[in-house]
Amino acid sequence: MQLSDTNAPTPSYSTPSVVSSPIRPSIEINTTTPTPKEDGDAFDQNKRLGRGVNLGNALEAPVEGEWGVVLQADFFQLIKGAGFNSVRLPIRWSAHAMEHVPYTIDSAFFERVDWAVNQALSRDLVVIINMHHYEEIMVSPRSHKERFLSLWEQIAKHYQDYPDNLFFELLNEPNGSLVTRSWSSIAQEVIQAVRKTNPKRIIIVGPGNWNSINDLYDLQLPSEDRNLIITVHYYSPFNFTHQGAEWVEGSDAWLGTTWQANKAEKEAILNDFNIASKWSQQNHRPIFLGEFGSYNKADMDSRARWTAFIARTAEEFGFSWAYWEFCAGFGLYDRDSKQWNQSLLKALIP
Repeated sequence: MQLSDTNAPTPSYSTPSVVSSPIRPSIEINTTTPTPKEDGDAFDQNKRLGRGVNLGNALEAPVEGEWGVVLQADFFQLIKGAGFNSVRLPIRWSAHAMEHVPYTIDSAFFERVDWAVNQALSRDLVVIINMHHYEEIMVSPRSHKERFLSLWEQIAKHYQDYPDNLFFELLNEPNGSLVTRSWSSIAQEVIQAVRKTNPKRIIIVGPGNWNSINDLYDLQLPSEDRNLIITVHYYSPFNFTHQGAEWVEGSDAWLGTTWQANKAEKEAILNDFNIASKWSQQNHRPIFLGEFGSYNKADMDSRARWTAFIARTAEEFGFSWAYWEFCAGFGLYDRDSKQWNQSLLKALIP
């Protein structure tokens, strides 16, 4: 999520185009898993990601704890014990680094991220660290490109000796002025910078427009680099998944929206996923569904139906996935009662 789901301020923002049902070419729905014979390593690594969960509202808050979540060691054990394969760590590096040259990242914050990464790795979980909530680069990409590159050079060097089940994700949900074509140019520079110290590490990169499936065909990647996994996010239908969300203007009008798993509702999702699948096959790149989830003001039966359908459909297409998120407004786990939300957990991991 580009905005916090519980305790953050509530600015208005434009929603991703994936939720606005744009007119698309009519395409045949195909739910077979893509099996490209080339570039096996990235596809194999994507299988390792498997079923994951986002540890949201913690390290991507301006200060950890400000949005109600402080990471605990037992979170990682719970996730592993429930049967998940991976965790995604949304991280606001830009709030913990110098604003001017040399853009040095605070050493204490690095130590905190190290702790979280090692908690995951020690439990044999694949772990993704990303660049989350770098809001300034969305507004002014040109003026923040140098700092963005420097942050990634520091991160890449810091983790160059870590095992290969640590993945780097370049930027969460590029949006605003950072449209897909301009983002592609910056992303390629960052990939080159990361490769100087991490020549084989998996890098995850997605299109603009909030990692929209509909922007995949505008994403330009270095053709020679086959250690890339492509990420998309999915929150459609938005008036269902974000009903009553405090940070979405007008969302109270959507309260009571249900998701019944009828034919039309399923076909809308299949149509979107088929676009991603076709792109994957044409470009020989694996797909990671890095975020999907529904806010807790939707009814639980609908949430469970939608979540199960998204997860199983992603798997049928050969996509790895990470649910948004562990223990806040979309959460799988209730920190107060110390109990899993069983309906959602069973929807994700039957």
